[in-house]
Amino acid sequence: MLYLISYDVSTESQAGRRRLRRVAKVCEDYGVRVQNSVFECVLDYTVFIRVKNELSDIIDPEQDSLRFYPLGKKGREKVVHLGVERGIDVESPLIL
Repeated sequence: MLYLISYDVSTESQAGRRRLRRVAKVCEDYGVRVQNSVFECVLDYTVFIRVKNELSDIIDPEQDSLRFYPLGKKGREKVVHLGVERGIDVESPLIL
């Protein structure tokens, strides 16, 4: 299933900047960055729960925000994009 994960992490302190880097790293491990703080991730439910738990362990719920949007199995087909396409199709084969 395609999920959109977005976050807003307070960077007013050194600890906040560290949390921001950690949140971004976890998201990069599971998906593709489509905006500065937005990732498209193809996850089954078990992996989604793991990612959600990893991220919730990093953020400070008093200062930071995470949002998870389940877009479904055909969610990619419903995305309307304007402007420069940055990133790759997360569901197509990647040949190295």
